[in-house]
Amino acid sequence: MRIGFAITGAGHLLNESVQVAEKLAENHEVTIFLSGAAEEVLKMYGLYERVARLTGGKYRELATDSNQKFSFPITGRFSLGKYDLLIVSPATANTVSKIVYGIADSLVTNVVAQAGKGAVKTFMVPVDIHPGPVDTVLPSKVEKDKCQNCDDCVASLACPEGAIIPHDEIDLTKCVGCGQCRNTCPYDAISEGKIITIYMRDIDIENTRKLSEIDDIQIFEHPHDILDNL
Repeated sequence: MRIGFAITGAGHLLNESVQVAEKLAENHEVTIFLSGAAEEVLKMYGLYERVARLTGGKYRELATDSNQKFSFPITGRFSLGKYDLLIVSPATANTVSKIVYGIADSLVTNVVAQAGKGAVKTFMVPVDIHPGPVDTVLPSKVEKDKCQNCDDCVASLACPEGAIIPHDEIDLTKCVGCGQCRNTCPYDAISEGKIITIYMRDIDIENTRKLSEIDDIQIFEHPHDILDNL
């Protein structure tokens, strides 16, 4: 099969989505589509290089908002029926709301619109699907209760991207998730993969419901469910 795999800027279910993309790339031609936020978030979680390794060659490109400019020419392949399937996982509430209201002003929302015009089936994994609390994983952060306010912050000195603000926080716009800060700090003041609870907004749940009513779009609760439905 020829598959488009789009990733948006959600941390929830991100690692699982990358796992599914890796599995599909073993036996299919997979083109990766990244939103601008996805580029940043994949780096924060140390997953960007895993995604980049899946690409190379025709129909195995890495398409981004930056390299596709404003017209997103690569998405025209979907309106021409060049792909068998489009997957969007994870799909943020922002992406879902735009699709529901017909807005196609980003690479990912545009590729969904073009898939609809080309009658290409779209599988989506929205992160806001059920009301109530959900556990999600954070990228690296400074745990201030463990930080000893060292005069020379070894975690900051070890960071190759200069992303550590000593005794304060991590500039996630610079972080690439390499883990050197965590491995260097002698006081375990840098956490990675901390789980927090967030609560779904009613408006996002409603937009997910509307998304499920759009022709040729099928939603799933978990990325791994996609593999069972190919």
